[in-house]
Amino acid sequence: MVRILIMDINDNAPEFVHTPYGVQVLENSPLDSPIVRVLARDIDAGNFGSVSYGLFQASDEIKQTFSINEVTGEILLKKKLDFEKIKSYHVEIEATDGGGLSGKGTVVIEVVDVNDNPPELIISSLTSSIPENAPETVVSIFRIRDRDSGENGKMICSIPDNLPFILKPTLKNFYTLVTERPLDRETSAEYNITITVTDLGTPRLKTQQSITVQVSDVNDNAPAFAQTSYTLFVRENNSPALHIGSVSATDRDSGTNAQVTYSLLPPQDPHLPLSSLVSINADNGHLFALRSLDYEALQAFEFRVGASDRGSPALSSEALVRVLVLDANDNSPFVLYPLQNGSAPCTELVPRAAEPGYLVTKVVAVDGDSGQNAWLSYQLLKATEPGLFGVWAHNGEVRTARLLSERDAAKHRLVVLVKDNGEPPRSATATLHVLLVDGFSQPYLPLPEAAPAQSQADSLTVYLVVALASVSSLFLFSVLLFVAVRLCRRSRAASVGRCSVPEGPFPGHLVDVSGTGTLSQSYQYEVCLTGDSGTGFSLYITLQIWAAFTKIIFKCLIIFICSLR
Repeated sequence: MVRILIMDINDNAPEFVHTPYGVQVLENSPLDSPIVRVLARDIDAGNFGSVSYGLFQASDEIKQTFSINEVTGEILLKKKLDFEKIKSYHVEIEATDGGGLSGKGTVVIEVVDVNDNPPELIISSLTSSIPENAPETVVSIFRIRDRDSGENGKMICSIPDNLPFILKPTLKNFYTLVTERPLDRETSAEYNITITVTDLGTPRLKTQQSITVQVSDVNDNAPAFAQTSYTLFVRENNSPALHIGSVSATDRDSGTNAQVTYSLLPPQDPHLPLSSLVSINADNGHLFALRSLDYEALQAFEFRVGASDRGSPALSSEALVRVLVLDANDNSPFVLYPLQNGSAPCTELVPRAAEPGYLVTKVVAVDGDSGQNAWLSYQLLKATEPGLFGVWAHNGEVRTARLLSERDAAKHRLVVLVKDNGEPPRSATATLHVLLVDGFSQPYLPLPEAAPAQSQADSLTVYLVVALASVSSLFLFSVLLFVAVRLCRRSRAASVGRCSVPEGPFPGHLVDVSGTGTLSQSYQYEVCLTGDSGTGFSLYITLQIWAAFTKIIFKCLIIFICSLR
């Protein structure tokens, strides 16, 4: 029996069981985590069959990223992976036996992407200011990207729904932000737009970026007055350059488009001297009276004020201003009857048989003012015999206060005070002459001798008839002239004055200047003043004078006829 032992020599190199190895690794895998274990076999025995592992001709990147266990062949992760930088690695592995023979194997490591990168937004252009009336305008151009892949790299882009802007995709991942409609600066002068980009990975990542868009002003709003009309009050006899009120207008625009200037517009009435009545401050709308106003000449006037901005083109608006002149008590009462012109006094005849309350005469007075400044009251200021006559305070009627007697003097002089209700009050006086007679059918004047009296009576009769005819003719002519003047003035006047009588009950001590009374059961007086009745008022006084003179002629004629009988 011969036993032959065959001695092993290192004639076999190690061989890998699998080559190449393929493995996938998540890019967010932790450090020192095992990736794969390689296995190589050597059919030699003893030391020739033991295998050790190592990296073969590895680059610095691979050496820094991976390591291999020499005994077990397990590959470990030494550095964080990043799919966006390196998506796969080819690692050469060398298996060496104890005799120095080696074998080669390849490990292909694929990095698996995870959603670890949020989307990115890169703005290419941005318009920070847009005119408010501009049509569809491009605000911004931008692009989006995501370094991840697959679903992790898919993105959606959006902006809030309540904004007048829309996103329009152009090229791949490129968008334009445009206005949906013309903007209105007065509604919103600035927009903060948040653009949101979201990927479709798990979990979803998003990126937001805000841009600010200013809306520049365009002169599209006219100035607006706080009121469509203004009513201003100014008391007459004011001092010149008096501030009587203000108008105010605002403009919703900005800058020079909102700077408002004020001006007076030409009045509709060409006869109104507006430029000499009021002026306006162009910057703040303050109105000033240029001269002293007179209520009796001008009670009210109106005009229009314009407000213009300084835009291009300029826009404007108008407002109506009405100025009411308030009356001041600057006119004293004027006595219409009896006339106080310094001529022969008017003598009233009162029969001695008159009962108490007999109407002797009526003092008629007017006041050029209005309202309570024209409410007149009457009182007896002086009398030859106090207690014989009285004056009614509310209408100026002079009446007997008691029965007359033979002992009462034949001639009496009364002074009546007429006072208005202004503050301070103004007054005037009227002097009356009263002659007590036994009766209107009896003479009360001493008669001269009979013969001369007859001739004087004849001549006096002729004079009285001529005077009566002249006065009657003048009176009729004056009435016709007055009617013609009034008709002419009515056809030309822009407005006709009307009687202004205070409403409501009168105080006990006042008189309504438009009231009527009776004089000797046959005369009636009615007074009516207007703001522009200068000519009519003069004619009225003239007629009153002629009427009074006619009355005197009639009385003298009656007395003369009675004396002839």
